Amino acid sequence: YLKFMERARTELVRSLGFDQSALQRENTIFVVHSVSARYHAPAQLDDELVVTAGVLELKRASIRFVQQVRRADGKLLCEGEVLVACVSADRYKPRMIPSALSSAFEATRGGQIMQDQGEAESAS
Repeated sequence: YLKFMERARTELVRSLGFDQSALQRENTIFVVHSVSARYHAPAQLDDELVVTAGVLELKRASIRFVQQVRRADGKLLCEGEVLVACVSADRYKPRMIPSALSSAFEATRGGQIMQDQGEAESAS
């Protein structure tokens, strides 16, 4: 599920008009600091999954996301929080989230939640 959650966060950034490759060229990347996940049920091979990512908390150099993985029929499979840190791409030192991206994330708090749909690649 963690791989699917990462993709949903990437798609959220993309939906806000930002490309992670472009951010990296500007010496900005995001790394996972910590994950808290609660597993409720397994996905089966070929299950269609709906993965959501929303901004729970936004700080100067970090973002806490709330995420869920559900089957297409709505059954909750996993839920969690992911703390992501903004760091420099060259030295991996903490840095401020670029203001344009921070403003875009702030606009989504409590509102837009990105959904990413896909099929489970394996049952494990």
